[in-house]
Amino acid sequence: MVALSVMINALRELGPRQLGLYAIYQLGLRTGYYRWATSSAPRIDPGRVELGWLMLPDRSSFVELLGKNRINQILAEGDEIVDGQVRLFGSKPQPLHLKLESPLDHWTLCSVPEEEDVKMIWEPARFGWAYTLGRAYYVSEDGRYPEAFWRYTEEFLINNPPYLGINWVSAQEASLRLIAFVYALRIFKDSLHSTAARIARLTYAIAEHAARIPPTLIYARAQNNNHLLTEAAGLYTAGLALPDHPEARRWREMGWQWFNRGITEQISANGAYTQHSTNYQRLLLQVALWMNKLANSERKALPISTRERLAAATRWTCALLDTLSGRVPNLGSNDGAYILPVTTGDFRDYRPVLQAAKLAFWDGADVEDEPIDEMALWLVNGNASEAGESSSKVFTPSLRADKDYRVLRLKNHPSWAYLRAVHFNGRPGHADQLHFDLWWRGENVAIDPGTFSYNAPAPWDNALTSTHVHNTIVVNGQEQMQRVGRFLYLKRSQAEITECEVIENGAIQKLVARHDGYCKQGVIHERAVTAHEIGRWIVEDMLLTATKDLKTESNQAYEICLHWLLPDWKWEVIDIGEGEFVISIESPHGRISLSLSTRKIGSLGEAKPQIQLSRAGELVFGSGEVQPFWGWSSPTYGDKIPALSLRWTLCGSLPIHLRSEWNLP
Repeated sequence: MVALSVMINALRELGPRQLGLYAIYQLGLRTGYYRWATSSAPRIDPGRVELGWLMLPDRSSFVELLGKNRINQILAEGDEIVDGQVRLFGSKPQPLHLKLESPLDHWTLCSVPEEEDVKMIWEPARFGWAYTLGRAYYVSEDGRYPEAFWRYTEEFLINNPPYLGINWVSAQEASLRLIAFVYALRIFKDSLHSTAARIARLTYAIAEHAARIPPTLIYARAQNNNHLLTEAAGLYTAGLALPDHPEARRWREMGWQWFNRGITEQISANGAYTQHSTNYQRLLLQVALWMNKLANSERKALPISTRERLAAATRWTCALLDTLSGRVPNLGSNDGAYILPVTTGDFRDYRPVLQAAKLAFWDGADVEDEPIDEMALWLVNGNASEAGESSSKVFTPSLRADKDYRVLRLKNHPSWAYLRAVHFNGRPGHADQLHFDLWWRGENVAIDPGTFSYNAPAPWDNALTSTHVHNTIVVNGQEQMQRVGRFLYLKRSQAEITECEVIENGAIQKLVARHDGYCKQGVIHERAVTAHEIGRWIVEDMLLTATKDLKTESNQAYEICLHWLLPDWKWEVIDIGEGEFVISIESPHGRISLSLSTRKIGSLGEAKPQIQLSRAGELVFGSGEVQPFWGWSSPTYGDKIPALSLRWTLCGSLPIHLRSEWNLP
């Protein structure tokens, strides 16, 4: 009965098309069709490889205008890779492993042990490090960089023959690897280390990777997310790179069709991406920049409908940009993907991608005063004469009162906030309705925990998707939605904005939203956020009865838990009595405070509100059980750092009103 209920909910929420396509994919796996269709690499001469269409920046002006500091950084990163070290997901250097254990099974028979995270195998095999080697060679013409590329590439091709092993399970991985092959071959083709035999072998590899994509494209269509966009881009790239291949025209047509269809279906009118993730939002913009560059090389333009959605996606991401740090809220699933890392700077800095996207897709965007970043030079053929020594740019997001962005941004104070309130049309990645993200002086002071790992052993098996670790309310210890798998939530909680107040400069001063995730328990959660120019942020949580008259008092007792995730700074908890508390935190820019109080609208009973503070899975103040994944923040995939998990819990009947007041100097 439970399985039947899950199937019914999945059919209703995901739709028959996606479930039907996924069922066909599973049928192909179980019947052995895909094993037969990809039993061996096609014995087809790929013909010549043509790469002149992939325009590169003028080398001399590029070197001159990047500046010494950025060139030294590029060379330092390239030297790490030459020495066998790679920075996965923008984290610390670690050994570059491309060889798998033998013997290798056909990809349809491969499985990953639960204690292993397959992304740690896939990420180096995406060849993201090849872009760094290519950039280092382009500015230095040092033969060590192409020599390292060929050495690692040959190691991979020998130890990962076509369609055998875990690196061939996902056609998306094959697509991203293919694009990296084409980029690297364009950069290294004239190097003395690029012999005719090596170029021929890599040409065959590009064809082998392209041939892996069409048989299982139905899986990407079933997912209808970044898989479809990247696989379409891989096909289109291969069709241009191998113009004499018998399948070249088909690859180009398939890639063009599914990329443009994916963009128009996956990006909403306001620019939010279907995966509800800022990291995947950046990924889609990078794929789009690559496809736009390829289309321009053929003297064709992306369709108007595609460009409109990409412009909206660019504006949506810019609205969530912290102008001082270049970072954005760590919203939704963050798998660390950075598929075209052709820029220096921090992995979490979104400004290079946004500048390139504004130049490419956002007509009328004000970028004249911004020094051109390296990424724009590679992907948009930006004007190199505008590049400067510093890669630090300042964007000024519009203060327009567009409530679709759910952003409150003060004009005369260095703080801003994002209120998570969405009506899901796709699959939610996190159960995070009414999560509140607060930023001040470039610091994220009310934090989204991120992801850490999709596949680690419990309790870290994608645990940071939970309502319990987001800055929102938990009722009776329950999730807002029903988690039925590592990546799937059903019985989706839906939110709506019920009030939006705008001040004279066009910025939002107050937002009120509610969601229905606790209706099954008889509760509506409503949250009001009010911004004051002096840096005072008021967050009011109302727990109301799920009836026509929301103010009706209930006779049922509820346990209400308000959670805040704070940076790992020096703290002090002050009990001011009657269940009210002040949390004082010493930040790098001065002391900030968070005050918690409540009004007894309903009957709170005899128990007073209790406060608990945990750090890195351990209790540091108060009492009660602490889960091992509480008190952590994950800035990028596979990396977690301590944070302060503050839980304020009370029991009583509805309605209940909680008040959090942030004071930021």
